[in-house]
Amino acid sequence: MRTLKIVSVSFIAACLLCSINLSDTSAGENNGFTKITVSKDATPNFSTVGYNDIGIMTASWYGPRFHGKLTANGEVYNQMALTAAHKYLPFGTILKVTNLRNGKVVIVRINDRGPYIEDRDLDLSKGTALALGMMNRGVVKVKVQELALNGTGGSITTLN
Repeated sequence: MRTLKIVSVSFIAACLLCSINLSDTSAGENNGFTKITVSKDATPNFSTVGYNDIGIMTASWYGPRFHGKLTANGEVYNQMALTAAHKYLPFGTILKVTNLRNGKVVIVRINDRGPYIEDRDLDLSKGTALALGMMNRGVVKVKVQELALNGTGGSITTLN
């Protein structure tokens, strides 16, 4: 068994894919970090997570001018993080975004509001744009799916 320390639990959706044990160690030797224990033979359990199709959207990207400033949910914007802005999806919503031109896929978290340009539905961070291979085009059509727990119909969101 290995024990990993993490600072943020933003990737809790990833924990659903493997046999992972989360334990709270807020008081004690780990200075408030959450412990994740992963067995050597942990295998992904993809039946736990599914996707709700949201549809095809027009996505653009934003970054340098906003880097280090506050997002609409109150966190500091990191242009290289895998995040996105949407006009009304709840903060913390986890989305699977697929670039329809090249098939590249990335998982993002909604942490901001926008875009504020007509005919655009999703504003992606620079890091997300790089991962999707859309930096030069600037605006692309993407397939958007919301991560969901199979069998519950409930979407997966983080606390922010």
